[in-house]
Amino acid sequence: MRRILFSFLTAAAVITGVADAEPFSVLGYHGGPERSGNFIVPDLSWNRARSLHFDSAFHAELSGQLYAQPLYWQPTDARPALLVAVTENNVVHALDARTGREVWQQQLGAPVKREALPCGDIAPLGVTGTPVIDAARETLYLDAAVSLPTGPSHLVFALSLKNGAILPGWPVDIKGAFAGQDPPFVATGQNQRGALLVANDMVYVPFGSFFDCRPYHGTIIGVSLTDPHKVTRWSTRAAGGGVWAPGGVASDGISLFIATGNTFDTTDWADGEAVIRLSPDLQGPTDPGDYFTPADWHDLDAQDSDLGGIAPLPIDLPDGDNLRPVVLALGKNGKAYLLDRGHLGGIGGELTATQVSTHGAYAGAAVYPVADSIYVAFPTEGIGCPQDESQRGLMALSIHAGDPPKLATAWCAQMKGFGAPIVTTTDGHSNPIVWAVGAQGDGFLHAFKGDTGEVLYSGPLQGLAGLHRLQTLIATQDRLYVGADGTIYAFEF
Repeated sequence: MRRILFSFLTAAAVITGVADAEPFSVLGYHGGPERSGNFIVPDLSWNRARSLHFDSAFHAELSGQLYAQPLYWQPTDARPALLVAVTENNVVHALDARTGREVWQQQLGAPVKREALPCGDIAPLGVTGTPVIDAARETLYLDAAVSLPTGPSHLVFALSLKNGAILPGWPVDIKGAFAGQDPPFVATGQNQRGALLVANDMVYVPFGSFFDCRPYHGTIIGVSLTDPHKVTRWSTRAAGGGVWAPGGVASDGISLFIATGNTFDTTDWADGEAVIRLSPDLQGPTDPGDYFTPADWHDLDAQDSDLGGIAPLPIDLPDGDNLRPVVLALGKNGKAYLLDRGHLGGIGGELTATQVSTHGAYAGAAVYPVADSIYVAFPTEGIGCPQDESQRGLMALSIHAGDPPKLATAWCAQMKGFGAPIVTTTDGHSNPIVWAVGAQGDGFLHAFKGDTGEVLYSGPLQGLAGLHRLQTLIATQDRLYVGADGTIYAFEF
């Protein structure tokens, strides 16, 4: 399996130097900083997908509820590959990826009890956002909500992948780092749901809230990997505007992109309902080229129709012999917005916008090429999908070059649940398979042909227990892994 840093040359995926250096690793949410959920698995053809089955030799035990996506790290030496899973009990489990046997475990401190928070539905609250691995440093970075004598706090940890040891200078107490600054970082109001990102010798940590319980601001924290005492941040000017999508911070290798939710008590736009470009040092937008918000942003605020249900998706759209750099944003209002990545457009400056869903977009998306188009699959009730329940729950949106580019429903398929899909191909474009779990729904693992939506697999018969809303899965060279409360399920093909 190779991870694609999402780029296309004549509609074929480019395998980057990062992927070549770590050919079998899944180091972050949906495989990498572009959040495309796009994996190359040479042996996983359409026919092989039909014979998917449980790996009977794999048995994994986890302590607590699992909301974060597991990670997979293949060392460059003879050490076995590790599956890394983090739970709401603030326990980090490193498992032998072949057997599920625990290699090491690290307890990060007492998680926060539900009664210590103004609202929320995770009890206890520990690690929720997907961590990130820096393969060069053999280090895992994550944020944990920890109960301290001074009250709940968010601590950013760095752990050695060799043995789980906490590295010198870590953890970083976010509340303490910004004590006395405006806006205040209120740990009981800020929840950490989005995935972390490593880039530019920094780890970036996004923050949203608990069901809009104030006070909070959409916030990105940056911690230096070489000197964890150097901590910076960007926050929305208005209250609210949480960065809560599971994909968290996305990157095209140059800039950082985030999507924010609804803000409060605003007359003039102040960073809510937006796609925002941030510099590596977390300098915010300085002109309309660095942000986009729909013209009806104020109405979206009033309706709690967050633009940030899915993290922004940087895409290189095939356009004849060229590539057009764009960003796709999918909102809770059911619209898809395609933006020029070089100039995001300011207020109402999208390239094109289309109503694609009746129920909005959440979780994550799988992005992949089909012929001369790009397809994006995500869970929703799509516009143009049959009313028949047997073909609803997951849709693929096609994006085709043009002036403006064209957005249309490519196919629809049945899935009951709210899992974030991924896609596998055998070589970057052949045998595309969209995989998703019916999290808090049917509990099935689903597989569909990426070009037509035809069902390839749906099972197992008893379903998978313990899947939380927005959960996703990962693909490796010979297995698929699905994380759940207390365990990880492994499938062979």
